[in-house]
Amino acid sequence: MSEGPRHSCGVVGAVADSDVVGYIHKALNLIQHRGQESAGISVYSDGQMHTVKDNGLVSTALSPRKIEGLSGCIGIGHVRYSTAGSKSAVNAQPLTVEYNNGTIAIAHNGELTNYKELKAKYMEQGWSFFADSDSEIVAKLLVRNMRTMDDPVKAIRAMMSEIDGAYSLCILFNDRLFAVRDPYGFRPLCLGEVGDGYMAVSETAAIIPLGGRVIRDVMPGEIVEITSRSYKSHPPASQCPKAHCMFEWVYFARPDSVIDDREVYSVRKRIGMILAEEAPADVDVVMPIPDSGRAHALGFSIRSGIPYEEGFMKNRFVDRTFILPTQKLREQAVDMKMNPIRSTVEGRRILIVDDSIVRGTTLKKLIKVLRAAGAKEVHVRVGSPPIIAPCFYGVDMKTRDEFIATKYSVEEIREILNADSLAYISIAGLVRALDMPEGDLCLACVNGRYPTNIPGEVHRFQSTLQHDFS
Repeated sequence: MSEGPRHSCGVVGAVADSDVVGYIHKALNLIQHRGQESAGISVYSDGQMHTVKDNGLVSTALSPRKIEGLSGCIGIGHVRYSTAGSKSAVNAQPLTVEYNNGTIAIAHNGELTNYKELKAKYMEQGWSFFADSDSEIVAKLLVRNMRTMDDPVKAIRAMMSEIDGAYSLCILFNDRLFAVRDPYGFRPLCLGEVGDGYMAVSETAAIIPLGGRVIRDVMPGEIVEITSRSYKSHPPASQCPKAHCMFEWVYFARPDSVIDDREVYSVRKRIGMILAEEAPADVDVVMPIPDSGRAHALGFSIRSGIPYEEGFMKNRFVDRTFILPTQKLREQAVDMKMNPIRSTVEGRRILIVDDSIVRGTTLKKLIKVLRAAGAKEVHVRVGSPPIIAPCFYGVDMKTRDEFIATKYSVEEIREILNADSLAYISIAGLVRALDMPEGDLCLACVNGRYPTNIPGEVHRFQSTLQHDFS
């Protein structure tokens, strides 16, 4: 329901002494929030790679009928929300390519910032491309490297030296599984022990429900080969500044996940507490925008002493608003999807807490609904600073024109939303809630300073270039 930014993907890889398809399928269901457009599984068995993938949720794309007969002791899986490449089923993953010694299958979470340049370069050299996703360049570079190196670790390292941007990868070279995280650590990736084998997956929340044990995060720049008995780390030859995406904690990840040693739920609660310190409000009740604003609102309630209550009933079976084709249909879906709880709202001064504001259209409508239900006042607090700059690392926020905060001041946004007050957490407050050095975070969408070199944008370590966001 939240109008927050859309994420790209989730990945999983598993190897065991028994069939892993069930583990991969369940893990994909547990990380379904990371992508709802397509899903797929590749397993290697009987000397061949077998892949099932299609558009739709895991329950549809990988229905029992479709995966009947799919089995193997090693495999990878993927859920996708497109941010690079179209929504066509041709871009569904895992992506598989043949090479001289077999098949490579790839599941990719993130986005490459130099994809267009690399694609143009290699098209001039005669390479053919069949999809329009950046993951295809990863596959083709690995195939080229394997022709000369015939060593997956060396092939991955050589590929990493050419690509730039965000990537967490699960890769099969026939019956060998590798987990790879980019040197900046933009996107999460963790290791776990499950059943009679091991797993790599985007979030820890996909390990515990399978009866597994979380081992650790894959480190930025690390390559990990995973077998049914153990795992072997190939650490990076050199370190670069980290750039963990702050939105993983603010919005994307499941609250029960732990990313880089920080529980998502606890971070969100601290965000709410700091919001209460930075922007107090004289109201009767604190309520969240379900579901992503719950922990933020709870933190605000705890720190402020103002009671927390649920004020919206969410219908989980209405079409997802962000994929509906027209604005009118999206607005109608909002009406069907959220219904106010009148006993919470009527005659009371309400403070609603959300994780972020991108365009403001959904929040404006929800405030209208609350006022129609009898709210005396409606105040808004937001768990991320104003979004003012595009993301080039796998979040569906591509142009400054779509951000309400680039066009209007906070007071003007308040008027547009028809809220009685509006406040965002500060960047310093967000960093404090994350309990992480600011230099280890990607905050580009809220401060306009990018951790990698993006043409026409400010690098975070620059001090002379002035940038105009108007």
